[in-house]
Amino acid sequence: MRITPSRLVVLLALAGTVVAGCGSADDDEPPQDTAMPMGHTYISTEVEGGAIPGGGPMTLTFADGRISAHSGCNTASGPVDLSEHTLRVDKLTSTLMACTDGRGEADAWQNSFLEADPRWHLDGPTLTLTGDNITVRLTDKEIVHPDKPLTGTEWVVTALLTPDAQVRSTVLDEVAPNLTITEDGRVSGHAGCNRLTGTAELGPGESVTFAVATTKVMCAPDVMDVEQQVLRALDGHTTATVDADTLTLRNDNGHGLVLHTE
Repeated sequence: MRITPSRLVVLLALAGTVVAGCGSADDDEPPQDTAMPMGHTYISTEVEGGAIPGGGPMTLTFADGRISAHSGCNTASGPVDLSEHTLRVDKLTSTLMACTDGRGEADAWQNSFLEADPRWHLDGPTLTLTGDNITVRLTDKEIVHPDKPLTGTEWVVTALLTPDAQVRSTVLDEVAPNLTITEDGRVSGHAGCNRLTGTAELGPGESVTFAVATTKVMCAPDVMDVEQQVLRALDGHTTATVDADTLTLRNDNGHGLVLHTE
């Protein structure tokens, strides 16, 4: 069949319409929302529909397919499903600490909210959880409580780490061992009984190698025991991890320290 110029123009116009139609359908398709809260910790900054008993805040940590939740008393944890923008948990396990000052009711409030399958929406650092009657807005912990610098900060020991346990005691709280690392690697502080001095070689990543010494004053046996454990943790190579206002030192010998700062 012979195609006249006029028919050719019509056919080309129709083809252009089909191509344009296909292109517009792809262009109108909404982008996929791939942002996920997994790998982050969020702290509540606003609650609508009822306050958290005891004042909160609610802290949610998402890691390795699990959630850890704390709203003022005990910490609950367990597997979490975030598919279809709904937060689903099943039978969270919890610590068993008794709390007062209204915080004792925080656990029931928290578990009731999380187990009701709230919808979640992530907008940059802001995570919003929407339940039937309560909406909780949380902000990434790195913004609410940014990491303190390792150097130039006075760190106070609040727990001793052994190869088998994390140890706290009234003696440790009373003597409050502390240390400060300067930018040029000098170390000063208090080991529990004696003054502490030395050096800290800051290596790549989280590597810190300590070489410290103390004065030679003798204190009560329980105080000297705390000091020896502190010095054992500061003997040689350690891994130093800062999380907000908490510094964790883990020595290659299996001992370590948990330290806090204001």
